[in-house]
Amino acid sequence: MVLRRDDAFGPTPGPTPEERPPPVAPAGRRPLPPFCTAVIATCVAVFVAQALGVEAFSVQHWALFGPSVRAGQWWRVLTTVLVHGGILHIVFNMMVVVNLGFAVERLLGTPRMAAVSLVSALGAAALVMAFAFRLPTVGASGMILGWAGALLPVVNRQGRQNLAWLLFQVAVISLLPGVSWQGHLGGFLAGLACGGLLRLGGNRFNQLWPLLAVGLALAIAQLSRMGGLVLPPGV
Repeated sequence: MVLRRDDAFGPTPGPTPEERPPPVAPAGRRPLPPFCTAVIATCVAVFVAQALGVEAFSVQHWALFGPSVRAGQWWRVLTTVLVHGGILHIVFNMMVVVNLGFAVERLLGTPRMAAVSLVSALGAAALVMAFAFRLPTVGASGMILGWAGALLPVVNRQGRQNLAWLLFQVAVISLLPGVSWQGHLGGFLAGLACGGLLRLGGNRFNQLWPLLAVGLALAIAQLSRMGGLVLPPGV
């Protein structure tokens, strides 16, 4: 799942000598992308707090769970991204944040990365609320899949090939028991919508992404009132 070259996400033609920017520090010396670094630090801190038994950070309080959202615990729509179901879950997701998220943030810039992440998290939550209303859901995977979705319309051919392999692996994983295909698909589709806006240009993206976020938030509110669209068997 490693996207090995950051330049796979750049435009195909290179700049002319007149357009070439000043030399930059080697890749190994580049500063850490602030948004992704904050995501990793927060997820790890929350996981450690949970391991230490700090009740305020428990999965029961932060997981996305439709009935709790309907009862007024709206923070769960976003805090679900920060909690994980075990050591393998958080290690796997944080590895993808490093290998994919760092490259995406360096391409899009931190403000747009934050916007895509918010929209993707809302998209993941919306599909979970629709089709897994009574199933507690945790993890950053939906948001991460949103980053991949946002890249598809804007990357070059090499980038799309790398993403295709990543998405194939996630599709297989999504079929496993206990994995939220709803969160994965919802985050990916919301990110793909962001990628469509990015193709319109930076200014249009800045103008339109808040409308997308508000629309998803309203959909979540409506799904909360409805109790979702499909209840799990036996509920």
